[in-house]
Amino acid sequence: MSSKRQSILIVDPDAASRQLLEELVRSAGYDVAVSSSQAQGFQFVQEASIDLLILSADLADIQCCDALAEVKGNAATSGTRVILLTKGGGAERARGLDLGADEVLTSPWAAAELLARVRVQLRDKHAFDELREKTRIADEGREVAQTAFQALAVTEKMTRDAFSLGRALKIGVSALFAIALVIAGIFVVFSRRASKEANRAYAVIAQMERGAHRQEQLMADARSARADLKQSDVLEQKQQLKQHTDELRQKISDAQPGDVTALRKELEDTTTRLKRVESESQSAEEVIRAYAPSVCLIHVSVAFVDRASGRPLRYGGINPDGEPLHDSDGNPVYTLEGRAPEVRADFFGTGFMAGEGRILTNHHVAQPWWKNDELTAVTSQGLSPTIADLTAYFPDTTAGVPVSVSEISDVADLAVLKGDLSGLKKPVLKMDARKEAAVSGQPLLSLGYATGISAILARAGEDVVDEIAKSTGGKPKEVVNELLRRKLIRPLVTQGHIGDVLPDKIVYDAQTTSGGSGGPLINRDGEVIGVTFAVVKGFGGSNFGVPIRFAQPLLKP
Repeated sequence: MSSKRQSILIVDPDAASRQLLEELVRSAGYDVAVSSSQAQGFQFVQEASIDLLILSADLADIQCCDALAEVKGNAATSGTRVILLTKGGGAERARGLDLGADEVLTSPWAAAELLARVRVQLRDKHAFDELREKTRIADEGREVAQTAFQALAVTEKMTRDAFSLGRALKIGVSALFAIALVIAGIFVVFSRRASKEANRAYAVIAQMERGAHRQEQLMADARSARADLKQSDVLEQKQQLKQHTDELRQKISDAQPGDVTALRKELEDTTTRLKRVESESQSAEEVIRAYAPSVCLIHVSVAFVDRASGRPLRYGGINPDGEPLHDSDGNPVYTLEGRAPEVRADFFGTGFMAGEGRILTNHHVAQPWWKNDELTAVTSQGLSPTIADLTAYFPDTTAGVPVSVSEISDVADLAVLKGDLSGLKKPVLKMDARKEAAVSGQPLLSLGYATGISAILARAGEDVVDEIAKSTGGKPKEVVNELLRRKLIRPLVTQGHIGDVLPDKIVYDAQTTSGGSGGPLINRDGEVIGVTFAVVKGFGGSNFGVPIRFAQPLLKP
């Protein structure tokens, strides 16, 4: 698996639209190239290593059809993912997919959705490329094995022929045959062991990608989360609109007479949106004051232990910069030997005060390997995940609190953590398990640490993120402690409505994403009615919560 940054080409004939796309995608931390011509764009895809092509075009334009056909029909570029931005509705989206696009978005598209689609396509391409590389390695291994056994066959024939020779020569050829057998045996054993170790390493690396935060990646994740926050957090929206209103007033005072009318119309629209958001944010601000102090960020550090020997998985070595050693393909080297640091995978989730010394969260937050498809390959290779560190971080505190798993539900994605929380003096959130507490169509608030530490950093500002990244090297535990020291840890609050109430889940549309799991869902009366347990990758869409009644058996004294 390569460590290079993924590259994206934007092809859009409209200069303003092209610039907007470039700024959006570049803010998410990707390498970006742009072109105004489809022909030039296709040539660039051929000559450069492009992972994703974002093509803005009209499906009525024959050049658009030709561009898609050229990219997907050429063996050298067929692996390049294509997101098509076009006008129209369902019929146009279907036609774009039929022409070969991997994803089609129609105008007006939302920035958060586009970035989410970009992440999905790049993730799929990465998985495909990794599988293709493994297949290549396996094919090469088979060729080597075939060559070795062909050599054995030749040696065996030579041995048979040698029986007509003198006794000394017979002994020499027999010895040669024995040596060849030993070499072949060593090769087979080594190949099997190497294949097993490689599969194990690849599985761990694939799993770790989500949680790894080194310095450059930390900056990129924060920029990406910042773009999402502008469209999700009501308080962020309010701040952005206020800032835009002030800028418009300044522009009007300095504008030429001919531009004043348009600027005033834009100011009027912005002011209307600001008033609406201020009305919505009032309840959010009240919730933040009353509930946010009791909603914690949960950091789970997972280690991996070999089931046969009980030894932990370690890095093969550490270079002078403190980074793991890599092989010639850029992959970290892993081993069960030595004294190098253990391999750790870091996960983040949300929890909240649900009783004296108890935190309510999800089962899959407390034990990240539970129903985790990414970790299936790890366990199948003889490794067992285990909790190396489990810490809860509450707003306005000076240190994280070590916690442990106390109870796990047999019927729902819920778990209770316990720890010494007496010194925090955080209020226990009120809960309402009655059916009438959750009604379809009613407003709802979601609290949580969506995207983990990325969203917290996004709210801190570029300069602060840079300082934290440099001082901590992007190491998750140190990053969280620095955020706590700077009093930057607080949950994200989003608003929405209850879509449906089913026997085992609450469907709602308040925006959240990975990292928000385990957060409380609060109804209009200010009481917890559920716990977020299933969220989409990227802000948006329908999310799901476990009705709070499923937590009652876990919280009994």
